[in-house]
Amino acid sequence: MPSDHGVFTVSLDFELLWGVRETRTIESYGENLRGVRRAIPEMLRVFGASGIHATWATVGFLFHRDIAELKANLPDARPRYTRPGISPYEYIEAARELDPLYHFAPELIERIAHQPGQAIGTHTYSHYYCLEEGQGVCEFEADLARAVEVARRTGVYVRSIVFPRNQCNDAYLASLTRFGVLCYRGTQQGHAYAASDKAGQSRLMRATRLLDAYIDVSGHNTYALDECYRAMPFNFPASSFLRPYKRKTAWLDGLRLKRITDAMTYAAINKRLYHLWWHPHNFGRDTAQNIAFLQRIADHYAHLRDKYGFVSMNMEELCALAAHHRTDEPEYSTSEAAT
Repeated sequence: MPSDHGVFTVSLDFELLWGVRETRTIESYGENLRGVRRAIPEMLRVFGASGIHATWATVGFLFHRDIAELKANLPDARPRYTRPGISPYEYIEAARELDPLYHFAPELIERIAHQPGQAIGTHTYSHYYCLEEGQGVCEFEADLARAVEVARRTGVYVRSIVFPRNQCNDAYLASLTRFGVLCYRGTQQGHAYAASDKAGQSRLMRATRLLDAYIDVSGHNTYALDECYRAMPFNFPASSFLRPYKRKTAWLDGLRLKRITDAMTYAAINKRLYHLWWHPHNFGRDTAQNIAFLQRIADHYAHLRDKYGFVSMNMEELCALAAHHRTDEPEYSTSEAAT
């Protein structure tokens, strides 16, 4: 794959209830979670028709089929978060049963993994919070080891990670390559996107991120690949979060689309990386409207591909491309086990 083109990267944080459990319930958010099984095939259809490659950063719990299998695979070293209610282990221990519809998805993982251009990464095993108090590198490594192991049993060799809540902890980066993880999605540029625990996320930061989805507040947020490859593990930072359709703000969707497509065009012309991300459960409700919006992004990608040679690559393929940028690194396979 030539490296002298702009690159369009997509990553999805695949988590079901594990990603929203401490703030939402099945009663309040169940429609979105149930809709994931309808939304993912539709996303794969758009990706396949448009040649869009994506990384699906998957919570390791989702590989299991039921609570018995989950409980048999829990790591010994676990975080003891000081903030109450956020540990999934307390939730698991208190449960007699866990409805697979909201907690497990091995059949969806298999479907994703078998579609060309789609790769399975990790969103940690337990939706692990790397910047919360009450956890450390020992617990993180135990979590990551289990995530890699559980995925490998299904033939998936994890090469990428997306940190839950974008809590990218620089102190943990050195641990990644030990487990075969070669790259991660870093945080978007700007103070509003700085990694922190929940307490560090102010109302002003959230408001700024919302405004930035419609109006250019933080810039195009595209990246030179040479900078991404400067050190291992490789950092392929986020450019923008694809916010879901909202009926009350649908009249602003033209601005929301233009914000994304303008940055994509800039990346294509200037041969830079543009990295778009979202959660499958964002599309679980108002699926038709969200897929229609995604199709418009895909159409714009196809236009840029034809006009400027814009290339769609998932994070794993970007790792393989590293050999073209770093003569001191070997080529990496996304299908071989880590050594």
